[in-house]
Amino acid sequence: MDNYQVMESNKLIKEFNISTQFKYTGQLKVKNSQGKTWKIYYQIGKIVWATGGTHPYRRWLRNIAQHCPQIDLNNIQHYAEDILVDYWDYLLLENLFATQKIRQQQINNIVESTITEVLFDLAQQTNSSSLSFERNQEMILKSPLISTNGNMFLKQMQECWHKWLEAGLADICPYLAPVLQKPEQLKQQVSPLVYTNFQRLINGKYTLWELAVKMKQSVLSVARSLLPYIQQGIVNLIELPDAPLPTNKVSKIHQVTEENRTNSPLVACLDDSPQVCKMLERIITSHGMRFIGIQHPLQALPTLIEKKPDLIFLDLMMPVVNGYEVCNQLRRISFFAKTPVVILTSSDGVFDRVRSKVFGATEFITKPVETDKVIEIVDKYLQPALTVDNLSNLAFSY
Repeated sequence: MDNYQVMESNKLIKEFNISTQFKYTGQLKVKNSQGKTWKIYYQIGKIVWATGGTHPYRRWLRNIAQHCPQIDLNNIQHYAEDILVDYWDYLLLENLFATQKIRQQQINNIVESTITEVLFDLAQQTNSSSLSFERNQEMILKSPLISTNGNMFLKQMQECWHKWLEAGLADICPYLAPVLQKPEQLKQQVSPLVYTNFQRLINGKYTLWELAVKMKQSVLSVARSLLPYIQQGIVNLIELPDAPLPTNKVSKIHQVTEENRTNSPLVACLDDSPQVCKMLERIITSHGMRFIGIQHPLQALPTLIEKKPDLIFLDLMMPVVNGYEVCNQLRRISFFAKTPVVILTSSDGVFDRVRSKVFGATEFITKPVETDKVIEIVDKYLQPALTVDNLSNLAFSY
C-alpha cells in the first residue's frame, strides 16, 4: 500500500479502537468520498451490528439463505416502518427471531458474518477513498441479539484484507459479478465439466460473494481462482444493482392512517422479551390499533392502571412475578374485572391452560407469536375491530 492508503487504513483502525477502548454505545457512521455510508453499532464498546455500504439487501438475503435454509425468502414480511430506519436489516432479523423462525445459533452466524463483511468492505475502501467518521449516541440498539468482541473483528478485518492484497486482488471488489466474455478461448483451456460450470455460474447474475456461498467456498478462494481468467479478458467483472426492498402493504396503510386513530383500541403486552413486544407491536399497529409494551413486571400494574388498555397480552413466565400473579392482581381491580387478558406462553400444557382460567385469564395462546392468532383474539374481544379491509376503505375515502 502507498502512504495515502496506509493513512486511511490507520484512520479506520483508530476509530474502531477508540470505540472499543472508551466502551462506546451508539452508531459509528463511516462515509467515503463518493457519499456511500456504512454504520457500525456499538454497545459498551462491543460491536452488535453493521450495515450499509454496497448491496445491503443482497447481503441480508444471502446470509439468510446461507445460514437459515429453512426460511422461505418469498414469505418474509417486510414492514415499511422497519425499512425507514438505518438498521432495517437488523429489525428484519429480529422479527424472524421473535417469531421463532430462526434459532440463536443462526442469529449468531448471521450477525458475525454481516459484521465481518461490512468491515472487509470498509477495509477495501481505504484502497481508493478517503473516509470520514461521525458518532451518534442517540442511535442505539437497545436489545442486541448478540454481543461481539470488537478487537476480534478488527484483527480479522486486517488479516482478511492482507490476504486479499497478497493474492493480487486489491483492485477486485467482491460485490462485482463475473461474466464469461470469451467462451471459445475458455473452452480451449479447461475441461468440458469446468466449462459447463463456468457457463452455469459465471453469467453476470451473481456477485463474487454470492458465488462463494453457492460454491461453499471463501470469497478469497473464488476470486483467486477467477483472477487468471480476468487478467486474460476471458472473464469480465460488472456491477449489479442491489435487490429492491419489498414492503408490506398493510404497513403503508398504517402509515396513512396514523393520525386518525387516536381513539382506536389500546392493546398492552407485558413480556420481558423485547423481541416479543416488538413483534406484537408491529402486528397490532399495522391493523390500526394503539399499542403499549411493558418489559418490567414490577412496572406492569402502575402502567396498566394509568393507560387502561382494552386488551392485555400477558407472558406466563417472567422474573420476579409470573403471569398468574399479575392476572390475579388485575382481577382485584374493579376497572380490569372484565378486561380481556390473554396468556402468552411457550408451553401448551393442559395444566397451564386450566390454571390460567383459575387465575382469571380470558384466553391462552402459545408462542411463537403469529399474526393470525393475535388478530383472531383482537377481533373476538375488541368490537368493532379495525381490520385490513376497514383500513383500506378508510385510506381510499380520502
